[in-house]
Amino acid sequence: MLKEIPSKEDIIDAANIIQEKAHRTPILSSTAINSMFGCTILFKCENFQKAGAFKFRGAYYTLRSLTRDELEKGVATHSSGNHAAALALSAKLLNSKAYIVMPETAPQIKKNAVRSYDAEIYFCQPTLKSRIEKVEEVISKTGATFIHPYDNYSIIAGQATCAFEVFDEIKDADYIIAPVGGGGLLSGTSLSAKYFSPRTKVIGAEPAGADDSYRSIRDGYIHPSVNPNTICDGLLTQLSEKTFNIIKNNVHRILTCSDESVIESMRLIWERMKIIVEPSAAITLAAIKENQIFFKKKKVVCILSGGNLDLNRLPWNS
Repeated sequence: MLKEIPSKEDIIDAANIIQEKAHRTPILSSTAINSMFGCTILFKCENFQKAGAFKFRGAYYTLRSLTRDELEKGVATHSSGNHAAALALSAKLLNSKAYIVMPETAPQIKKNAVRSYDAEIYFCQPTLKSRIEKVEEVISKTGATFIHPYDNYSIIAGQATCAFEVFDEIKDADYIIAPVGGGGLLSGTSLSAKYFSPRTKVIGAEPAGADDSYRSIRDGYIHPSVNPNTICDGLLTQLSEKTFNIIKNNVHRILTCSDESVIESMRLIWERMKIIVEPSAAITLAAIKENQIFFKKKKVVCILSGGNLDLNRLPWNS
């Protein structure tokens, strides 16, 4: 696994490796949405990625960097969502075993997804302390290698391949917007912009009810995520040292969005583009919706980070 901030060459290497299994996801647009917001918006559709989210990129690249002996002992993580499924699928594709610690309160649909990839699930209480204690117990018992969801330079390099693909196709983007929770995707996106499209400014989109990243960059130190309150269940975690240091040096700004704007943007994408995205993905369009003057007449890439959600609990039906 990488020991330093990913270089230009590391991201190119990651892109070459993940193309073995990852989808090169399409970039779509909507004339109607462009007209509504007064700018040109291009959507990078990671909701079409394997396991339904961008997380597969980082998970697969990181596991491909492990030794045969490490793969034979398996990999472990704690996650209630997309990282768990991505790691489980990556392990299955590489004939390894995934041990996933999930809180008992994790959505059933996500538990089912992890099980479908033959991972072994260990349940814990829905606290960070319980997660860490349980995953340490699992590692002690199995000898598995711990794969952090975002505080890992190999994971960040893998996530950076999403924007790498964007800049391979789009040469004149004014802005690229990525959601931010733990910061793996945003930090990777900012590195790709720095290396491959330095004219493009990078924006993070974060829920107003979970704005620890915004406050962390504003104040110059990591604020913990305490009692976050948002529909964006994939954006509840706080920045790590690795992601914080990359983001503070390479991201133009972080915009916060209300859950109301996220739901409206999510519904708009469903209705106008006929594609399924989760709230944590729709937040990138919500950032434009709430800042239309800022983005007026600009070319903006929105990363739609995933499409995993419970269809029985759609936000506009609750």
